[in-house]
This record gives sequence, structure tokens and C-alpha cells, in this order.
Amino acid sequence: MALKGLDIFKLLPKTNCKKCGNPTCMAFAMKVAQGGITIDKCPDISAEALAQLSEASAPPMKALTIGAGDKVYKLGGETVLFRHDKTFVSKSLYAVTVCQDCVDEKLPKIKAVDYERIGERMIVDLINVEFSGDKAKFLDTVKKAQGAARTLILEVSDADAAKAALDLVKAEKPILNGANESNWEAFNKIATEAGVVLGVTGKDLDVIYDTVQKLEGAGNKNLVIDVGSVSIKDAFANAVQIRRAALKDQDRSFGYPSIVNLSKLAKGDDVLQTALASVFTLKYGSIIILSNMSYAQALPLYGLRQNIYTDPQKPMKMEPKIYPVNGADENSICAITVDFALSYFVINGELERSGVPVNLIVSDAGGYSVLTSWAAGKFSAGTISKFFKESGVEGKVKSRNLLIPGKVAVLKGELEENLPGWKILVGPNEAVGVVKYLKDFKG
Repeated sequence: MALKGLDIFKLLPKTNCKKCGNPTCMAFAMKVAQGGITIDKCPDISAEALAQLSEASAPPMKALTIGAGDKVYKLGGETVLFRHDKTFVSKSLYAVTVCQDCVDEKLPKIKAVDYERIGERMIVDLINVEFSGDKAKFLDTVKKAQGAARTLILEVSDADAAKAALDLVKAEKPILNGANESNWEAFNKIATEAGVVLGVTGKDLDVIYDTVQKLEGAGNKNLVIDVGSVSIKDAFANAVQIRRAALKDQDRSFGYPSIVNLSKLAKGDDVLQTALASVFTLKYGSIIILSNMSYAQALPLYGLRQNIYTDPQKPMKMEPKIYPVNGADENSICAITVDFALSYFVINGELERSGVPVNLIVSDAGGYSVLTSWAAGKFSAGTISKFFKESGVEGKVKSRNLLIPGKVAVLKGELEENLPGWKILVGPNEAVGVVKYLKDFKG
């Protein structure tokens, strides 16, 4: 049961010291209850109260960390079943499975998928290394996969092979996926000693539940649950039931992130795996394993993930700066737009289609669209000229032709006053008209 603000307030020092950044202890307590701040932000809370509240205010789904260095990922920590209720916390991670016979062929393809979208680098997050019965070949495959600089999942049910593999890569904090009702004690010992997250599976949910409870009884709560590979229908039902049990029924034995292995559920069918990956991105795959990942698969999947795992209360923004388009140099015409991601991609696509070199200047407008930010005073002659000065635009480009969106043509006069030396050009109202405008433009 989630704690109420008043329950939290009773255990706070009630000094209203403001060290946490809130005006009163009651305001702090209400934010903790809403999940907006963690209880440890109170510097004067007693150790006893901190321990009591930390356990009680923890999300019903445990938050875990895997990986090391620049490949650290968060799993779990979800508090709602539906994104529109609040927001999802930890994005689904995509993995590609490799085996001893295919690792050399797949690793270059895994590394080939690497691009940036709205400030986020898109790569294959994890590599799942399958054990096929030969310990020596499995270890050789693990070594090769380690060279791809990705966090690994060791999918192995043989304790000796698991321990030997972890001896090679435990510093990189992989996931050991292989505990079941018959080997959980041995795997718990191996995973605990190596300090890694342990994957738990079983023939059905009852068996998985019992195994998880045994592991919890042994003190291990760094777990992920493999939803199984009996059938697509069962895997989907398991993923949904596990999440509902954790968040709706507050059953913490199911409050762990999940693994969905589509390379087994739809073996040999990359198209079906991609379609299913989109389904499990929505409900509720924490780690989704595919046989392959090409750009044709990655573009829709990563785009979907980025849309789902963003806070709906915060607009998706581009970094305010100059984006050269079509090989633009310092003498190319400049165009300006706002930092709302959708506005950027619409105008950037049309600029690319024109084939004309353009320096697209993205101004800080609070993440709003052109008209909304203009109406809110965040995309005005004053804010644009301020952005030009603070970001040093005039020192980065020599062209003094600035194309503004036609819908804010009213800014032309003020901009000419605020940006002396610049020729302000009013573009078409719709982005699609920019192509003809630029092709006809005689600078």
C-alpha cells in the first residue's frame, strides 16, 4: 500500500529547514508520497525513519541496475500500469541473441546499428549469449561478445558454465539468466558472489513464483523474471499478469523486471519478432531479445520506445544549436525554428528535400511548437536575439539571411531592430512550401 503524505510527515523532523528545497516538511512529505522526490533528500531524517520509509515508499516494482561504465542501464521501478496515468520509468532494452555458430556473423551487424534521435543514442543495448551444451565454446562466445562493448545476458542453465562465464565478465555486471526450480540454490550462490542480477524462469507462473519466493527467502532480491518461451500467447499473458500482480495487487514477489525472448517465441521470423517487440515494448517487456536487429527493425522500434518512455508532461526537445543541412557551410542561408522535436523534424525533412544547403538554427523555446511558443512569449524577437548572443550564432555563420516561419511573420520588424545587419526573410506558412521557396531563393 502506498504511503500517504501525512504518514511520511509524522516521521520527518518537522523543522521546516528548507534544506530539501521545499518550503515546509509537509510539502516535502506530499512530494515523496507522489513519487516526485525520494525520502533521502531530507538531510536531517533519523536513520530509523529513513529505513522505515525507504522500504515502505519503494516502488512496487523493484528498480535494478545492470552493466558498468558507459553501459549502465536501469530496469524496473515502474509505478503505473498505463503511461497516461503518470509516466513509465525505465525504457525497454533491446537485445540480440548470439550462439557459438553465429556470433562472428552477428557481431558486426549488431555494432552497425548506431544512430542518434532527439539527443538519444540508439544501439543494440544488450547481447544475449546462449549456452548450447559445450562449455568451452560457450566461453569462447562470451569472450567474443564481450568485445562488442555491450552489456551481456548469459543465458545458461549449467552451473559450471555459468560460473566460468561470470569469472570472465562479472566486472561488467551482466545478467545471469538461468535459475529455475531445480538449480536456484546453485545459481543464487553464483550470482550473489559475482554481484549480478539473476534471471528466473520456470514452466509456468506458479513455478516461477515459488522459485522467486525461495530466492527472496535466501536474501536475493536482484532478480528479473523470464516470462517463458512456451508460446507467444503464454508469454504475453505472463508479462501482463506479472506486472498487474506487482502494481495493482502490490505482490512484491512479482515486482521484478521481465525478460521476453522473441528469438525463441518466433524463431526464424524477423518480421514477426519485430511486430511482437513493439507489443512487448508497450506491455511489459523490460528486456526484449530478438534474433537480429537491422536498421529496418530498429527505426520503428526505437522510435516507438522513445515515444512511450518519455514523460508525457514534458515535451520532447531538440538541443538548441545550429544544425547544418545538406552540407551547409558558414555562408549558407540560415533558417530558424523552435526546439519542439516534431517542429524540428518536419522542417528539417523539407530542408533536406530541397537539396539547398541551410544552417537550421534551433532556438530555445521551452519545447513548444512555433505558434504556441510565440503566444507564450518564448519565441519572440527578444528571445531569438538573446539566443543569438548567448550561443554565439553570429560568430559561427557569415550569412546574414535569416528565414523565419511564415506563421510568425509579425516578428520581422522587431527582429530587424534586434538583429542589426541581418536580412529577415519570411518563409511560407507551411513547411512543405519551403522546398520551392529555397529553390527560387536568390541570395
